Amino acid sequence: MSILKPGKLPPDLLQRLLTTYAKADSRVIVGAAVGEDAAVIDMGNHYLIAKSDPITFATDAIGYYAVVVNANDIATRGGQPKWFLATLLLPEDRTTETLVESIFAQIHQACESFGIALIGGHTEVTYGVDRPILSGHMLGEVAPDALVTTGGAQVGDVLLLTKGICIEGASIIAREREADLRHRGISDVLIQRAQNFLYEPGISVVRDAQIACTAGRVHAMHDPTEGGLAMAIHEVATAACVGLVVEHSQIPLLEEAALLCHTYGLNPLGTIASGALLIVAPAQDASMIQGELRGNGIQCAAIGRIVPASEGVMLTSGQSRQPLPRFVRDEITKLFVL
Repeated sequence: MSILKPGKLPPDLLQRLLTTYAKADSRVIVGAAVGEDAAVIDMGNHYLIAKSDPITFATDAIGYYAVVVNANDIATRGGQPKWFLATLLLPEDRTTETLVESIFAQIHQACESFGIALIGGHTEVTYGVDRPILSGHMLGEVAPDALVTTGGAQVGDVLLLTKGICIEGASIIAREREADLRHRGISDVLIQRAQNFLYEPGISVVRDAQIACTAGRVHAMHDPTEGGLAMAIHEVATAACVGLVVEHSQIPLLEEAALLCHTYGLNPLGTIASGALLIVAPAQDASMIQGELRGNGIQCAAIGRIVPASEGVMLTSGQSRQPLPRFVRDEITKLFVL
């Protein structure tokens, strides 16, 4: 039996595990499924949204990362992130009070920024880890008639993408490989600019999602994370049982991200991509959503369309048309493992 490599579980394996072991009850509106960002539970007059996500690639600013990436998945449900719990595992022989306090300060900064309360969790110094690992757990709320899922895409819809891809990937590269980038001749100005991608344009899509949902009808939203934009698109298609045609030339890629990915031989389509938001909307609403986002200073591009499942998930470039690749193993792992 082969050993699984770092990264997400293979989709077929995950699907089998969820089908076999994930049992929901009648109050679970959205349960465990490939591609769905968060669980949704009926609480009567409102829905409770629950999400958990760890920070495993980044070591710098992990407190901020953990809050924001979990808040993103509440927002993709059309909801408001409200309560955060943190499970923090710290390496033995290397953990100081200063380190722990810095992580808590990062969590506090992010929670303050988004009106979220830190309500609990667990911390411990433990053996078997060589760096801090932070697993975040976020709760939020949404009105039943405002709920959005990953699986709501419909044939004929337009696929929108905010900001651009590799925002998080570029920030991680610049933070984790700063000295090596200088050695390779990358300027300090570009490195610092990419490091700041964490905050500007930022890895949060909470505001993107809120603006989109007020500007027009949104059938689906999804937050590209591990596996990058390509895996997120595949997850949208899987969740909704549809196909997708994506135009490569329409995908916005930040200049700094393109350079840093090229430096380490990473494919931007498969590089961790928090900061971008996929929005699926009816054609007649897509332009309104684009306009509202742009009016609020958020870039938004129409990158594709939803087609019948029989047409597959395709990437076009000029006259070329081929299946969109899958990145079960995020490209960023090439920086951390052989």
